[in-house]
Amino acid sequence: MLETIFRAKNFIALLDILIVAFFIYWLMVLVRGTRAEKMLWGLGVVIIAYFVSLRAELITFHWILSNFLGSIVIFVIVVFQQDIRRGLVQMGRPFITRETHTSQEVLDEVLTAVKRMSTNRTGGLIVFERIVDLAPMLDTGVEVDARASAGLILAIFDVGSPMHDGAVVIKGSRIFKAGCILPLSTRHFGVSMGTRHRAALGLAEETDAVAVVVSEETGEIALAVDYELHRAIKPEELLGALREVLPAEEPSKTTFWNLFPWKIRA
Repeated sequence: MLETIFRAKNFIALLDILIVAFFIYWLMVLVRGTRAEKMLWGLGVVIIAYFVSLRAELITFHWILSNFLGSIVIFVIVVFQQDIRRGLVQMGRPFITRETHTSQEVLDEVLTAVKRMSTNRTGGLIVFERIVDLAPMLDTGVEVDARASAGLILAIFDVGSPMHDGAVVIKGSRIFKAGCILPLSTRHFGVSMGTRHRAALGLAEETDAVAVVVSEETGEIALAVDYELHRAIKPEELLGALREVLPAEEPSKTTFWNLFPWKIRA
């Protein structure tokens, strides 16, 4: 009887450790490459110092750290609300049924327009909505509600168009809005980063949207997704990149393995 209880307690303790380790690893994956990553390492140092000061009986230092850790939750929520929102969206993505699906036809039309814009060095910013609804963020811009086509995209970003400086937002197979002003990223990239690139990255920092940028100066194509900006993408590579990050027209079924934030590639 005692042996059975002992084994049960060991199993529960092991399960407890595995659950904690899983969530710590998940948290590390979610914040990797974000501002919160450095903050978590700093918080780890503070926690170690807290226990060391307790062990060494450094009363004043321990009191300061104790009060700091007591209000750390509010501090983290206020300072890193964008990163927390992104992390929660990613964690809840496998359970969300609302997801905008992009057809192959729309991607082909966008690719045709982007190729022409890149060749002619016409600046542009095209946004694809995924799970997060972008409507609350789009206070500016003109509602279009038209089928996404290369001709319409090229007409919007023509230098003579009053909407060419803003972003085009695509929901599914339709252009939702044009001429939209997006939030700019506050990260420092030097003078090489234009306003369109900062706007694309700013949106990728706050939502799960995907943004394609065409540089007006160089014709370079860039892709902003999941807090990162991937530059110097070749036109023939863009379609594959979009296909990887955008949901297919027919939603895939949620499986157990969709709950994990990492992917194993063959």
